[in-house]
Amino acid sequence: MFRKMRRFKQQLSDEECLEILKTAKRGVLAVLGDEGYPYTVPMDFVYEDGKIYFHCAKEGHKLDAIRREPKCSFCVLSEGIPEPDSWWYHFSSVIAFGKIAVLDDPEAIYQQFLRLGRKYMPTEEEILEDIRKNGPRAYMLEMTIEHMTGKRVKEN
Repeated sequence: MFRKMRRFKQQLSDEECLEILKTAKRGVLAVLGDEGYPYTVPMDFVYEDGKIYFHCAKEGHKLDAIRREPKCSFCVLSEGIPEPDSWWYHFSSVIAFGKIAVLDDPEAIYQQFLRLGRKYMPTEEEILEDIRKNGPRAYMLEMTIEHMTGKRVKEN
């Protein structure tokens, strides 16, 4: 169902892909938007056991698209390393394909909000305050990865 990578010599192992998903700060979520147009949006995220978690508002373009069609892709880039004395970079990318849904289990939602907060916020107190303040206005999305590829890129 999913295509094989054309430039297979640059393909990352599953372990390398997972390491990028665990450490990257942001990625771009792609869904099928209005009138069949792709809709992409940069997202904070957290990865755990074959799933990627995001938070979102309880209404909007992204949520409407997900409810209409749960298939999506998510792309992340490593930080990259500059080539000495050049503008070229060496970096790796991961593209995950899967289906996304709104979580409905309150305990699972709370745990993923904690995990997301621990990735981005400096203290537990700030995380708990943010969950208290913003949690009731947000949903937690869960993307189940069905296929994933990673690629090493050396610009030149």
